[in-house]
Amino acid sequence: MCWSAQADAVAGGTVAAVGLACLARVARSGRPRRLLLAALPLVLGVHQLIEALVWLGTDGELPSAPARAARTAWAVIALPLLPVLVPAGVRCAAGEPGHPAGPGRRRALTVLTLLGAAVAVPLAVAVATRPVTASRHGHTLGYAIGIPYPALLLTGYLLATVGSLLISGDRLLHRLGLLTGAGAVVCALLWQLAFVSTWCALAALASLLLLHWTGQPPPRAALAR
Repeated sequence: MCWSAQADAVAGGTVAAVGLACLARVARSGRPRRLLLAALPLVLGVHQLIEALVWLGTDGELPSAPARAARTAWAVIALPLLPVLVPAGVRCAAGEPGHPAGPGRRRALTVLTLLGAAVAVPLAVAVATRPVTASRHGHTLGYAIGIPYPALLLTGYLLATVGSLLISGDRLLHRLGLLTGAGAVVCALLWQLAFVSTWCALAALASLLLLHWTGQPPPRAALAR
């Protein structure tokens, strides 16, 4: 998230454009196994564009029905979608011809993908059955859904997303895992202080790293050890 509707709209449009460039690179390179991860920046960009509508809803500049739909769409991407998309994308990329990931690493990525799917189920149920609310928290937005066992689900969420990137066997994806893990901590701390959110900056950096990744050949075995 960013700190205003305008900032979210600008950041979301920029990140979405990077996402389209990622998909175009993958299409030109003929590496379909990279498509899922290449789509991540586009998903993040759309997520921020949706949050621009959430901001308008909290400011009373959007009717209640579209504001409610925007909050729900935001939650669908943030909660059940990402813990499936990220590990599944890493697992698909690890099956690319020439990728040095061995059977053990691929099995671990499969387990993390299944973990992400298991985490996504109760999150999806919560989004489908409970109202999603959003309120100002200083210069950020705070969301509330009423998720059961939040600490357990958050642990599984981070293991599936950040963990899959860290064990991917790809140097750039490993860096993305480090960036995402550290960025999540910093963003959470700044949110607790009601300071300006840095999620939009994190999404932009992650998207640029993935743009670079989509243009790279499969990692050499020496880099994956």
